[in-house]
Amino acid sequence: MAVALALAVGGCGSDSKGDKSGTASSSSQSKGGSGGSRQSGTSVPAPSPTAKLAESTGQGGIVLTINSVARDSGGFVTVAGQLKNPGAENFVDTSGWVGTEKDVLASGDSVAGATLIDKVGKKRYYVLRDTGGKCLCTMGIVGVKAGQTIPFFAQFPAPPNGTQQVDFQLPTFPTMTVPVSG
Repeated sequence: MAVALALAVGGCGSDSKGDKSGTASSSSQSKGGSGGSRQSGTSVPAPSPTAKLAESTGQGGIVLTINSVARDSGGFVTVAGQLKNPGAENFVDTSGWVGTEKDVLASGDSVAGATLIDKVGKKRYYVLRDTGGKCLCTMGIVGVKAGQTIPFFAQFPAPPNGTQQVDFQLPTFPTMTVPVSG
C-alpha cells in the first residue's frame, strides 16, 4: 500500500509543474491525458472514452462524464472521466471544483472538491492528498475552452469491498450514482 501511495504521490508531483503554466490549452489537455500514466503507476487502467457510467450538466453547460470508477489493490478508488464544454463560449469559472475544505486549497485549480458517498455505509470519502497537501487528482484546470474536452481523475480511499455503487459529487454538478468495479 505504501508503494502504491508513493507512486501516486510521484505522479501528482509531476502534474504540479504543469500547474505553473496558468493556461488551459491543448497543452493542458495533453497533460490531462497523461493522467493515464499517473493512473498506471497506481495499477489503474486508463478509462475507455466510449464507456459512459454517468453524465450530467453543470454550471456554464459543462458536461461531466464518468468513464470508470475502479478499485485498485492499494485500497484506493480512482474515478476517471471527462469535462467537456459543448458551448460556443469559453468556461473560466472552475474555482468551485476545488471545494472549500481548507486542506485542499493547496491544490489550486483542480477537481479536489470531489467526494464519493457510500449511502449504505453512511460515509463520505474525500480526494486523497500527498504529503504536501496537494490532491491526488487532476490539477491545473483553469478553464475549459469552447469545444474542448479535458480528461480528469480523482483518487479516494476505497469503500468496503461489499459496496457496489457510490454517489460521485463535484461542486456545481448534480450528484451521480455510479458502479464501483474491481
